[in-house]
Amino acid sequence: MTTQKSTFATLLQSNTFRMLLIGVLTLLLLIPLFFVKELVSERKYRQREVIREIDSKWGGFVFFYGPVLKVPYKEYHSAKRTSFSRKYAYFFPEVLKNTSEVKTEVKKRNNYESVVFTSTMAFTGKYVTPDFSPKGILEDDIEWEKATIIIRTTNLSSIKNGVFIHLAGKDYPFEPVYEQKVEQDYIYDEKDGYQANEMASLETGFINLKEVLSDSSFSLTIEYDGSKRIAIVPIGKTTESTISSNWANPSFTGDFLPYDKQITPEGFTASWRVLHLNRPFSQQSFEGLPNIGDYTFDVNFIIPVDEYQQNERAVKYGFLVIGLTFLIFFLIQSISKIKIHIFQYTMIGLALVLFYTLLISITEHSSFSLAYFISSVMTVGLISLYSVAILKNKKFPTFICISLAALYGFIYVIIQMENYALLVGSIGLFVILATVMYASRKIDWNQQND
Repeated sequence: MTTQKSTFATLLQSNTFRMLLIGVLTLLLLIPLFFVKELVSERKYRQREVIREIDSKWGGFVFFYGPVLKVPYKEYHSAKRTSFSRKYAYFFPEVLKNTSEVKTEVKKRNNYESVVFTSTMAFTGKYVTPDFSPKGILEDDIEWEKATIIIRTTNLSSIKNGVFIHLAGKDYPFEPVYEQKVEQDYIYDEKDGYQANEMASLETGFINLKEVLSDSSFSLTIEYDGSKRIAIVPIGKTTESTISSNWANPSFTGDFLPYDKQITPEGFTASWRVLHLNRPFSQQSFEGLPNIGDYTFDVNFIIPVDEYQQNERAVKYGFLVIGLTFLIFFLIQSISKIKIHIFQYTMIGLALVLFYTLLISITEHSSFSLAYFISSVMTVGLISLYSVAILKNKKFPTFICISLAALYGFIYVIIQMENYALLVGSIGLFVILATVMYASRKIDWNQQND
């Protein structure tokens, strides 16, 4: 019986048992870390709601599809030509050129930010005489004098000026078209996922094409207040576009990427050139205005890493921070033979978890960098002072202070990086592992601590 007690006592005092106990504690601390992560998600959701409210009042995503010639024609129901229905054919420009100037600003409400913009989009181009021969439509059945020009777009409430198309020396104003069935374009937003955007039409009054196509060049300018993204459908047989902005962090998406782009801290300029051979639709349609909203070139105006994203990334490293900190204390305990109770490990772990609640709460009232500095100084200071009490000297607490400061600095660098975060993180972890292996090489793991 005495031997069994001695064996059990020896097991409790062994390094193996202590390691298992610390491992279990580390896993248990994932529970409060999970609640901290939920808190970050809740605050991030609140941010999205505020941003949606800001964007809805300022202006949403900008989509532009046009200008398209809409020409009515008669389609007879029988060979006797006694009754007919009015149909519409749609013709795209031969050449479409666009120059857009986009001025961005960051709107703030309470602790939240949203990027909004004011855009001036100038379009020029020319049409060619519509060709009805593929459908065998007679000249007399084409109602040239009732042609119109149509634009499909979003964000009508944020158009800042009257919209006119200048054609053959005359201005033709656009008016909104009432549509019973609202078409929706679903776009992907990096923060909000897929969002529906209501499409609407602007259309001119009747234009007599017989009179204007002798001089088929056109021009129009449209100004929007918007947010998130600008998307343009390249409907010209040749489409050329240049978009310039003071925003330094654009994201280019869509089916067509710019062939030339210049991005500086002061802004960007990007240019596209799209031929009709590059797209899966033709220059004319007799089956209604085609739904080609998926074939766009896009510019996204985004904040690359917002503060809640940084907080989320910081929390993801929580397990690593807790594990490495416990490892440092365990190695010190094994080398120095100083006893550290599991309760003391628990207090240290809770201090490490509290770092993340400090981080998110201070971030909401300052920048992430300042919040990270304050939270890490408070946490490192608290654990270092606590270490002086439990380790009974200043040598090991000084080492712990330096190690934790280096660890938090390392995590901060990774959070700030985007393209090289994985590379730097992997190299850093390799260095940490090599250091631990070197420090523990002479420890006798079979020896029990008294």
